[in-house]
Amino acid sequence: MTFKATAPAKINLTLDILGKRADGYHDVAMLMQSVSLADTVELTLTDNEDITLSCSDPSIPCDSRNIVYKCADAFFKSTGIKNTGVSFYIEKIIPCEAGLAGGSADGAAALRLLNIAFDAHLSDKELCELGSKVGSDIPFCIVGGTKLATGTGTTLNKVRSMPKCHIVIVKPEISVSTREAYALADSRTGIKFNYTDFCKQLLYGGDLAGISSALHNDFEEVLNLQDINKVKKTMYDCKALGAAMSGSGSAVFAIFRNERKAQKCVDKLKETYSKVWLTVPVSNGAQVV
Repeated sequence: MTFKATAPAKINLTLDILGKRADGYHDVAMLMQSVSLADTVELTLTDNEDITLSCSDPSIPCDSRNIVYKCADAFFKSTGIKNTGVSFYIEKIIPCEAGLAGGSADGAAALRLLNIAFDAHLSDKELCELGSKVGSDIPFCIVGGTKLATGTGTTLNKVRSMPKCHIVIVKPEISVSTREAYALADSRTGIKFNYTDFCKQLLYGGDLAGISSALHNDFEEVLNLQDINKVKKTMYDCKALGAAMSGSGSAVFAIFRNERKAQKCVDKLKETYSKVWLTVPVSNGAQVV
């Protein structure tokens, strides 16, 4: 028997790093948004009492390093349900190392699938608690939509949904060191403006132009990468309402009210970049289909 789930990517409308904790993690405040760019994860029940993986992208590890494997292992250990054999196939669309939570989205989809396939009847809250043990973005990728994330990123609260719009996403061919970005953020001094609180107020007003003008990412600010700035300049030249890097990068997104302008931006970016998508906000995280 085979089950299938969609695994939407996420973008960060805001990402504020509030400080380093005693446990070595960081307190953050983020506004996170699910988008229509998505992977597909399939679960097939087998009889080999093992967890096996395959993926359309040959660069993705298909062993115990994969988040899907880790989520499946955590599911069986946490619930006490016997693993009679599961095989996952990941159809990879979300780019890796992009700050779009592609791996976490796949892990969230795996938990949704296991919950259904093994009649575990875990609530969303229980799935999120389980997912948080594997990765901080997994709880959001389970519930999705528009959420305020605080603490280490696993404490989620509802906010007003993102207004209808069109979102262009591009993944430039650069890599970002998350460790370096955190170190630079930790070295900052002085009082820092809380963009998340400001943008949250604009969300409640439903002001798309205001929301777009309040996009902010501390990683983008401290790294100040020329490649990211170049992408954003192209987006603004195409009349984007706002643009920002997502997560720890290196994907960049831009918000448009008008689909025609968004498509023109996609066409322009494709002259330089191979990984460009036109997406829209969605109100859900991983879903069994």
